[in-house]
Amino acid sequence: MSVHERLTRREFVRTCLGVGVWAVACRSRAAESASRPMPPVALFDKVCVQAGLSLEETADLVASSGADGVDCAVRPRDRIEPERVREDLPRYAELLRARGKRVWLLTTAILSPESPHAREVLETARGLGVKYYRVGFLRKDPDQPTESQLRWVRERLRALAAWNRELGMCALLQNHSPAGSSQYLGGDLREMLALVEGFPPDTVAVAFDPGHALLVHGDEWRDHFERLRSHVGVVYVKDTDRKRRFVPFGEGEFGRMRLFPRLREQGYAAPFSLHIEFDWVGSGQRTRERLEQAVRESLQVLRRWWETG
Repeated sequence: MSVHERLTRREFVRTCLGVGVWAVACRSRAAESASRPMPPVALFDKVCVQAGLSLEETADLVASSGADGVDCAVRPRDRIEPERVREDLPRYAELLRARGKRVWLLTTAILSPESPHAREVLETARGLGVKYYRVGFLRKDPDQPTESQLRWVRERLRALAAWNRELGMCALLQNHSPAGSSQYLGGDLREMLALVEGFPPDTVAVAFDPGHALLVHGDEWRDHFERLRSHVGVVYVKDTDRKRRFVPFGEGEFGRMRLFPRLREQGYAAPFSLHIEFDWVGSGQRTRERLEQAVRESLQVLRRWWETG
């Protein structure tokens, strides 16, 4: 056997071994991704306000339904009024803590450090260990160029980003689809990318709402998600049908979007915000029992989606 033949065989064996190691590593990473524990699930508690539940009743519902805590709406005429945040948010957090739950994130009306009660809201939240807060709605002005509106929002985000670095918090922007006559800046994910690009994602990130992304972009949502991937902070979960909009979990298209394998692959560990946007009342009444059943059933579907992709 010539030296050339021996070297060729040696290279062949080495290559095969390398391919084998690579294949084992890929299978190991895939198995690790598939077995990744499900992140905590925070119920967006706006629905509890709509049901007329008190803070204590909401904490009871969260505990009995199996959610891990809440995405607390701290904004006018919602779960907690901003001017009462120093009193009510710690009390709410204690009610949840007594049941083994917590406040995971906030939904606010804050658009800049000068927004009413912004300092009280964020300093109180930071003291309770909350990291994420969603900013207020970014409604479009149809009479103004989109580019100038994007610049206006980015100026305010720069101020929030600097403040967030001090607080150790992160502002979230939701991609909200048009609702009635209202248009929202960032509902188009090309606009969202223009808003968050360049900001450190631990200070300014996206509250990625796959349901709204599907309504706005159809199947092209995947390409936009890939461009935004590094800036996805929190994922909002609601089942969506392009014809019927928001539907009970398991009846729409969310389960076929194949979002969760992408999230597992990137090591997503932030909380999910669970949104009950469908008609959970039906022909009955707005009772705590009916809402608890809707939340529990939605959670069961969400867990199945996480496990199966």
